[in-house]
Amino acid sequence: MAKIYYDADADLKYLEGKKIAVIGYGNQGHAQAQNLRDSGMDVVAADIKGSRAWKQAEKDGVPITTVPEACKQGDVIQVLLPDEFQPMVYKEHILPYLEEGNALCFSHGFNIHYHQIVPPEYVDVFMVAPKAPGHMVRTMFVDGLGVPALVAVHQNPSGKAMETALAYAKGIGCTRAGVIETTFREETETDLFGEQVDLCGGVTEMIKAAFETLVEAGYQPEIAYFETLHELKLIVDLIHEGGLARMWQSVSNTAEYGGLTVGKRIINEQSRAAMWEALERIQSGEFAREWVLETQANKPVLKALEKQEFEHPIEEVGARLRAMMPWLKKE
Repeated sequence: MAKIYYDADADLKYLEGKKIAVIGYGNQGHAQAQNLRDSGMDVVAADIKGSRAWKQAEKDGVPITTVPEACKQGDVIQVLLPDEFQPMVYKEHILPYLEEGNALCFSHGFNIHYHQIVPPEYVDVFMVAPKAPGHMVRTMFVDGLGVPALVAVHQNPSGKAMETALAYAKGIGCTRAGVIETTFREETETDLFGEQVDLCGGVTEMIKAAFETLVEAGYQPEIAYFETLHELKLIVDLIHEGGLARMWQSVSNTAEYGGLTVGKRIINEQSRAAMWEALERIQSGEFAREWVLETQANKPVLKALEKQEFEHPIEEVGARLRAMMPWLKKE
């Protein structure tokens, strides 16, 4: 059973008298910085001067400055930048200001686990990773609730890294829901696996393959779109709310029987072998090496794949059909 921590297990005193520098006022940064501030913590955010994020921080009433200045001030430095930018920013703007007694915090373990960032041995290194997008982290906090999170310790020279991590998790509201102890390795490898195998990679390829099958069989693309992509949200929402059982109980008996009998033919032994191959590439560092080299080369493969993806017929059909759905239009 996983070790889970709650409010009673965390004490904000471990952050008292410490300045928390939140590097990156984006999806997670805006939520974590505001929640910490509202928990009574001394917070400063950092982003590009004059950027939209900078202006948003000013609007939110969160003190904001440049990354080097925030790192000069910070005792606990939370790095909330995209994975590919973290090593450069760390080397140029964070490392020069790290002192004994400081702590580095992350919400994803990629750069620590794959040694793209190697902190000095005299700083604590921990992770607090909310399992929800930033807007939900903020909304739940304001409502007096919280979202679950993961917590891990990589380095503990102070002897109090876990206590500080749990205080941080409490400051952003996550111990209200529950914080699960893990490791940087487990969080990183499972996160990458989920993204590649089902959440992003597997799902999109399955949708396109199903769409293409129906169109090639002579069915109208618009009908194929509804049946293979549009209705997926209904199914995912049911699973999200109550697990697989909730979904099976909610769909028709026809859908349940068809799904349970045919699903294993689609996700078969060949599919499972490909999943193991993907996991082994993640565990060995092969995927990390490939991605680091890709970012250093200005992402040529990613850009080419994006172009192919965005030009797929399902995108053209979907754009036309979504224009008929006013409830999808955002302010």
